[in-house]
Amino acid sequence: MRIVRHLVVAAMLAGLAGVTSAAVELNKDYKALPAAQPTEAAGKVEVLEFFQYGCGHCYDFEPTMKAWTDKKPKDVVFRYVPTVWDDSRIPQAKMFYALDEMGLLPTLHEKAYWTIHQRQVKLWERPILMKWIADQKVDAKKFEEVYESFSVDSKVKRAAQMTKAYRISGTPTVIVNGKYTTGPGYTMGAGGHPDYARFQQVLDELVAMERKKPAK
Repeated sequence: MRIVRHLVVAAMLAGLAGVTSAAVELNKDYKALPAAQPTEAAGKVEVLEFFQYGCGHCYDFEPTMKAWTDKKPKDVVFRYVPTVWDDSRIPQAKMFYALDEMGLLPTLHEKAYWTIHQRQVKLWERPILMKWIADQKVDAKKFEEVYESFSVDSKVKRAAQMTKAYRISGTPTVIVNGKYTTGPGYTMGAGGHPDYARFQQVLDELVAMERKKPAK
């Protein structure tokens, strides 16, 4: 299922690549943040995706973002940031960071999305999550220790601070180099559906724009 979704999106992007060539416009395709935020990728262009595992739009967007990150330039650093508006979002963020700390994102990130949205499993509920983790042949006791660790809690608190600092009002939202906000919601096509090829063009141009600026 996941492979089919990626192939469909890749084919769609390839077919539309030559069509969406209009100039990128400020306040239409992207917005400038009122105050630039510090980045963590010195000498490189940082791209962040604020997401939630339970967000259907994020799930639909994931193959597009994955396709872009697979071909991103070497001077670009990409990171996911789980969106934390309030305490109800903390379990999803803890799940992400626990998977990350255990090196499980390459194998379980997309599978977590699929399980939530195709099987309607609420992985943010702790007992359900721990059973699912065990079903993936992962040491559930070790995972739970990491899930409850100081390191994961610190990262969740940082994600909450970033959610506020970047003024994230919906997901998925993409931030370029601490300065610009964009995402599929900014590049809607016919029928009110996201134009993913247009989004990739916008993202590429914002990255190129930041690459040309001299380091301060």
